[in-house]
Amino acid sequence: MNRHVKCKTRKLHPKRLPNVQKDPVGVYLRVRPLSTEDEECCIEVISSTTAQLHPPEGFKVNRNGEYKEMQYSFKKVFGVSVSQMELFEHVAKPLVDDLIHGKNGLLFTYGVTGSGKTFTMTGCPGQGGLLPRSLDMIFNSIGPYQAKRYVFKTDDKNCMDLQCEVDALLERQRRDNNISVPKAPSTRPRIDPEIGDMINSEETCKAEVVDEDSSYSVFISYIEVYNNYIYDLLEETQEDTVKPKWNGGGTPVRQNTEFIPPQSKVLREDQNRTMYVAGCMEVEVKSAEEAFQVFWRGQKKRKVANTRLNRESSRSHSVFIIKLAQVPLDADGDNILQDKNQVSVSQLCLVDLAGSERTGRTGAEGTRIREAGNINQSLLNLRTCIEILRENQMCGTNKMVPYRDSKVTHLFKNYFDGEGKVRMVVCVNPKADDYEETLLVMRFAEVTQEVQVARPVDRPICGFTPGRRYRNQAFKEELSHKLECGGPRDKDGISALSNLVLPPLPTSELMDPHDDITLPRLIEALQKRERIRHDMIEEYNKAANMMSILIQELDSNLTSKDHLIQEQNGRLLEKDKVIQSNKAEIERLEKKNKNQEHKMDYLQKTTKIYEDDKRTMKQELESTGQRLQRELSERRRMEQHMHGMVSDTQHKWEKECERRVNAMRLEMENKLWVKDEKLKQLKAIVTESKTPGRPDPPPRQPRPQIPSREERRPAKRSISPPVLPTTTPVRPLHRRSRSAGGEKWVDHKPSSSLDLGTVLQPVIPNAIQVSAPNEKALSKCDKYVLTHQEVASDGEIQTKLIKGDVIKTRGGGQAVQFTDIETLKQQLTTNTSRKRKSSEGAAASGDQKDGSWTDVETRCSVALEMKAGSKMAPGYEHHGMSKRRKP
Repeated sequence: MNRHVKCKTRKLHPKRLPNVQKDPVGVYLRVRPLSTEDEECCIEVISSTTAQLHPPEGFKVNRNGEYKEMQYSFKKVFGVSVSQMELFEHVAKPLVDDLIHGKNGLLFTYGVTGSGKTFTMTGCPGQGGLLPRSLDMIFNSIGPYQAKRYVFKTDDKNCMDLQCEVDALLERQRRDNNISVPKAPSTRPRIDPEIGDMINSEETCKAEVVDEDSSYSVFISYIEVYNNYIYDLLEETQEDTVKPKWNGGGTPVRQNTEFIPPQSKVLREDQNRTMYVAGCMEVEVKSAEEAFQVFWRGQKKRKVANTRLNRESSRSHSVFIIKLAQVPLDADGDNILQDKNQVSVSQLCLVDLAGSERTGRTGAEGTRIREAGNINQSLLNLRTCIEILRENQMCGTNKMVPYRDSKVTHLFKNYFDGEGKVRMVVCVNPKADDYEETLLVMRFAEVTQEVQVARPVDRPICGFTPGRRYRNQAFKEELSHKLECGGPRDKDGISALSNLVLPPLPTSELMDPHDDITLPRLIEALQKRERIRHDMIEEYNKAANMMSILIQELDSNLTSKDHLIQEQNGRLLEKDKVIQSNKAEIERLEKKNKNQEHKMDYLQKTTKIYEDDKRTMKQELESTGQRLQRELSERRRMEQHMHGMVSDTQHKWEKECERRVNAMRLEMENKLWVKDEKLKQLKAIVTESKTPGRPDPPPRQPRPQIPSREERRPAKRSISPPVLPTTTPVRPLHRRSRSAGGEKWVDHKPSSSLDLGTVLQPVIPNAIQVSAPNEKALSKCDKYVLTHQEVASDGEIQTKLIKGDVIKTRGGGQAVQFTDIETLKQQLTTNTSRKRKSSEGAAASGDQKDGSWTDVETRCSVALEMKAGSKMAPGYEHHGMSKRRKP
C-alpha cells in the first residue's frame, strides 16, 4: 500500500479543448457613501445595472464648454445603502459554490484610493466583507466532511502529497510534541476583537449541494505585492515593526544581525503551466475562526501609510489564496481513496488592489512617491493587459499580452488564459474631487466587461455508488445494535406469567362408544384449563388493582409535584427575567468593550504612524541641524582663511608698492644725473671747439652719492653672476635677487632647457634641482626658482628666472607665491671704431685708438646706459654703443 501519493491540480488548457465555452468578466459597481451630506456628488445610480456620471460644477468636458453626462452599465450596481450580506450573495457566493465543486475563481477590488476597497474585501466588526463571509460559507458547507489534519500536505512545486490516516496521526503527534508549551484543552484561544464578530449568526450560509462522499481540506496563503516585489505575510520573520529599513529600490536592507528582513518571493510555473509563488507558506485550517486568526496575523504586517486622502492607505496589493483539496472515499465509505488521479485541487483568489492616486493630491514625499509610482505602474500594466486581451478576442489579432511587466498580472495569467470565473468589484467615491480619476476607472471597467474567460468544466465522477458514506454508517449501527440485543436470555429473567400457560388439550378421538378413558381425560384437561384461566384472571385483576393503586398514587404524587413544578416555574421565570436582563447588560458591555478595543487598536495604529513620522522628522531635523552646523563652521573657517589671505595680500602689496616707489624714485634720479652729465659734456665740447689751444679740462666733480636701493634696505647677494660688459644691461628698476642667503631653493629646470654655452651662468647654492616640482621637494625648501627660455624679438634666446616663496598651507600642503622675475639676454659683442683727434697720430689704415673724440656729432650720438645703483661716475669708466637707426 502506498503511503505517500502525489496529486496534481488538474487543469485543462483552453488551447487543448476544441470547443471552449467562454463567459465575460463580471464587473460590479459599488458606490461609497459621502463623508458629509452637503458635499457635492458626481455619481447617480439610475437602475440596478446603470450608473450616471456627471461632472462637477466648473469642470468642462465637452468641446463646446457644456456639461456632458455619461452612463455606464454593469452586471449590477450597488448603491450607498447596500449591505455586506447582499453584496456577498451576488458577487462572492457563486465563486465559493464553484470552489466547493472543484472550479477556480478570481475576485478583485479596483478603484481610487479611499473608495472603500479594503472595507468591501475585509469589512469591520459586525459588517464582515467578502473574505470572511467566503471562509464562513466554506466551513459551514464542508465542516462534517473534513479530513484529519496532515492527510493532505503541500510541497514546493504547487502539488500536494496524500498520506494515510496512520501517517497523519503520527505527524500530528510529532508536531504536538515539538510544541514547547502546550495549551490546555479547555482553554479557548483568544480571538482578536477586530474580527470577533465579523458575521452575525443569522447571516451565515452554506452551499446547497455538497459531495458527501468526499473528504476536504482547506489551505490558505496570504501575500502582498509591494514595489513590484512579492512578500509572504504569513512567514515568521524578525521584522522591525517600528520602522523597517528600505533602500532606494524599494527592497529591505539588513542593518544588523538581529533584524532579518523578509525575502522577496519569485513566481514559477508548475508542470501544468500554472503560475504560483515559490516558497510561499500555506497553512491548513479547520475552522473559520482559525482562518480569521491566520488572515489577521498577516493583515497586521501589510504595508499601510497615512496620506492626505486616506488615514490607512494600502501601499501594496494583497492576495489571499484559498485552496480546497478534495478526494473521494473508497467503496466502503470509510477511508479516502489512495488514487492520485481522483484528487482535485481548486483555488479562489481574493485580491485587494491598492488604489491609484496622484501625488499632488495625497501630498506624498520620499518613499510615498516611490510607492505611488509603483502602484500606478502596476495598475497601468493591468489595464494594458485587459485592453490587448479585448483586442485579440474582438479583432482576431494575436498580440502578445505583457503579463510579465508586473507581478500582479503575471500571477493571474492563468485565470485570463486558462479557465475559471473572474469577477471585479469597482469601488468609487462619488465626491467631486475624485471625478477625473473616477472617469478613468469607469472607462477601464467598461473595457473589462468585454473580455471573455474560459468557463470551468465539471469534475469527473469517480464511479462509486453515491451515498456510500451514510449507508455504510447506518448498516454498521444496525449491526452493532443487533449484536448488543441478540444475546442469550438470562434464566432468572423469565417472567412469572410465563408459568401460567394453558396446557394443550389431549387427543380426543372416539373410535369406540364404550371408551371411558378419552372423555374423562378431556374433561379433566378442560377443568384444569378452567382453573388456570380463573387463576390468571385473579392474578390479572390483582395486578390491575395494584396498578390502579399505583397509578392513583403516582397521579396524586404528580399532582403535588405539578403544584411544586408550577411554583418552581414561577421562580424560574423570575430568574430567567433576571438572567435575560443580565445577558443583555453583558452583551451591551461586551459590544462596548469590543468597540473600545477596536478604537484603542485604531488609536494605537495611528499613534504608531505618528510616532514613526515624528521619529523620521526628528532624524531629518537632526541631520539638517548637523549639516547647518557643519556649513556654519566651514563658513567661519573660510572667513578666517579669507581674512588671513586679505591681510597677507595687503601686506605683500604694501611692500611691493614701497619697492616700486623707491625704484621709480631712484630711476628718475639716475635719469636726471645722466642728463646733467650729458649737458656738462656738451658744454665742455662746445668750449673746446671755440678755444684754439684747448687746455686741459678741469677735473670733473664726483657724482653725489645717492643711496641706492640696496643701501637703503639690506639685500641678499644675488644668485646670478654680474652681467658681462658685452651684455645688455637689465632694467634699472630691477632689484638684486635675495636668493643668495641661507635659504634652500628648488631649482626647477625643465628637461627642454638649452645649454647656451656662456661662461657666466646663474648658480644657486644649496638647491635641489628637479625637472618637475613635487610635494616632497617643496616641503624641504623655502624658495622656488623656475628657469624659462624663450626667443626674444631680435632672434636671440632670452632666459627668465621666475622666483617665489614656498608657503605652508593650512591643509598641510605647500603653495608657491611668485615675487620676482629676472631676465637674462644673450648678445654678441662687436668693437665699433671710434674717431680720434688728428694730434694723436692716428694710423693711416683707419684703426683708431683710445683717446679723445673728434667731433660733437659723434659724441652726441653715443648714449650712456649705466646699471641702476652703480657707484661709477660717467668719467671714470663707461662703455658706449652707437644708437640704432631706424631703417
